[in-house]
Amino acid sequence: MNTAVTLCGIELDNPVIPASGTFGYGYEFAELYDINCLGTFSFKGTTREPRFGNPTPRIAECAGGMLNAVGLQNPGVDAVISEELPRLKEVFHKPVMANVSGFSVEDYAYTCEKLDKEPQVGWLEVNISCPNVHGGGMSFGTDPAAAAEVVKAVKAVTRKPVLVKLTPNVTDIAAMARACEDAGADGLSLINTLQAMRIDLKTRKPILANVTGGLSGPAVFPVALRMVYQVYEAVSIPIVGMGGVSTAEDVIEMMLAGATAVEVGAANLRDPFASRDIAATLPGVMEKYGIENLKDIIGGAHG
Repeated sequence: MNTAVTLCGIELDNPVIPASGTFGYGYEFAELYDINCLGTFSFKGTTREPRFGNPTPRIAECAGGMLNAVGLQNPGVDAVISEELPRLKEVFHKPVMANVSGFSVEDYAYTCEKLDKEPQVGWLEVNISCPNVHGGGMSFGTDPAAAAEVVKAVKAVTRKPVLVKLTPNVTDIAAMARACEDAGADGLSLINTLQAMRIDLKTRKPILANVTGGLSGPAVFPVALRMVYQVYEAVSIPIVGMGGVSTAEDVIEMMLAGATAVEVGAANLRDPFASRDIAATLPGVMEKYGIENLKDIIGGAHG
């Protein structure tokens, strides 16, 4: 069974990628198992300046998933480069995906330009679900023109493949995808979390201090699958599919919908061995469904 796939010109041993925000900077999980068994992973969302994140509580449970409003807590790009990446290099010997967030076009360009120079970084995954501080707080990812502006700014200062991470909180995900492709994106990651909330019946107040948070987990998988399918029909650049993936069967389903590789998110928070086990069981699932070469099934559910 051949599990290898090629993402933006870089070969992965398998398509299993822990998602940003669920795998830290890798070395935390390397204490539990050899993380080199993964295709790669997307490290914690990194911003220009250090961020403490949102007030607590930041996490709320729900049937079929969880809500988070962590608020991009991270030490800032300079500390990531000077402290986190050297520690990561000791335990992970493949190119890593750098997830980048920002609150202005300048933020994105600054952080991506710095990370682009790091030899360990294989891809830049640009999260455009952040609020645009110069655009009235509306997410970059809900406005095609704003998304395109970010992509153009990042592409102007980088040489490495740029994957744009799309928010599902839009009416037409295909239009957002086309805007990013037209602006020069090398690939797309989708979906980010769905906006959601919970209310505490005892206090009669929202559980999350931020009021709303992002819904992830198995409940969002069918939504994510639908969006990956639609985006595959709309663009010609590779897609990294994510949203509720928790089994090797889910990986196959995502790839049939059009994903070249697949990120695993909330499952890592429930079970730290989730990504390892998905990668390990993938060849057996391939055999069960008569798949010899994973590359052959990308987009296979389309006519």
